[in-house]
This record gives sequence, structure tokens and C-alpha cells, in this order.
Amino acid sequence: MTGNWLADNYIEILGVATSLVYLYFSIRQIIWLWPFGILSSAFFIYIFYRTGFYADMSLQVYYLLVSIYGWYHWIYGARERKVEKLPVTRIRWQTAIVLICVFVILWLGIAYVLINFTDSDVPWGDAFTTAGSIVATWMLARKILEHWLLWIVVDAVATALYLYKNMYPTVFLYLVFTVIAVVGYFQWKKNLS
Repeated sequence: MTGNWLADNYIEILGVATSLVYLYFSIRQIIWLWPFGILSSAFFIYIFYRTGFYADMSLQVYYLLVSIYGWYHWIYGARERKVEKLPVTRIRWQTAIVLICVFVILWLGIAYVLINFTDSDVPWGDAFTTAGSIVATWMLARKILEHWLLWIVVDAVATALYLYKNMYPTVFLYLVFTVIAVVGYFQWKKNLS
């Protein structure tokens, strides 16, 4: 029984494992988080396609692109500033307003697509977590402290969605993500510039 479950879910387990490594490196601000983000995204593209989370599947493509951008920015952004490591910063209010608008537009647009063009049974929740993840990942690439706060909300909502879909390894992963986002916030806050 356990052997069958492992055989049927090994890709999801690999996705969870690479995601946990990604999170560990993210909290520690270790640049190797980006390659693990790429691996994790590749696994979850398949997983979300298989389970009908189409917006989340598309989000993984975005994660691949942002992982490349983040990797580049963490290396060359630090060099441009003539520092060893890109510093953690706080969000500026102008940036926060723009990101809130981007989030709302993405949420509504993604929900519209999911409602009208897919068989998704969780379009509003899937769209919410996708829009929030897009914004939070961009903030991570820029090393903005408050991305952790957004992740807390997104990961908690995602946990409920995956529980509804009986995706238990992913439920576990997102529960861990939620707790680690809290830890990450306080860890990064210590490193504010």
C-alpha cells in the first residue's frame, strides 16, 4: 500500500523536497535558492497540470523566469552596489500601491480566465494564490522584506485549497511554507539595511 502511494506520488514528493531546500536557502539568503526554485517549479508544473490547478501550473513557468531574474539580480545587483551581498530593504509606499493594484488586476483577470475557459472548481482561490505568488516572488527577487508577509497569507489560503483537493504532501508543504514565512520575516528583519 505504502509502496504504491510512493510510486504514484514520487514527483510530488520530489517537488516538496526541492521546495523545502529552496525555502531553507531563501531564509538564509543563500543564492542557491534560485536553482532549487527552478527544479521545484519543474516538478510542480506536472503536479498542477495533473490535478487541474491550471493557474498554479502557469505560475510555475513564471517562477522559472523569476528564478533566473532573481539569480541575476542577487549577483549583479550586489555588484552594482559594490557590496558582497544584496541588502534586504523595506517596501516603499509607492511600490506597495503599485503592487496592490497589480495583485487585484491579476486576481480578477486570472479568475475570469479560470471561470470562463477551464473546468477549475476553485477559480477564485486558485487565482488569489496565483496573483499573490506572482507579486511575492517579484518582491523576493528584489529582496523586499514584506514579501514574507504576503507569503503568509498566500500559503495559508493555498493550504486550504490543497486540503480540499486531497493533495496531502502539498498540504504539508504549504503548512511548512506558512510557518517558515513567519520565521523568514523575522530572520530577514534582522538584516535590514
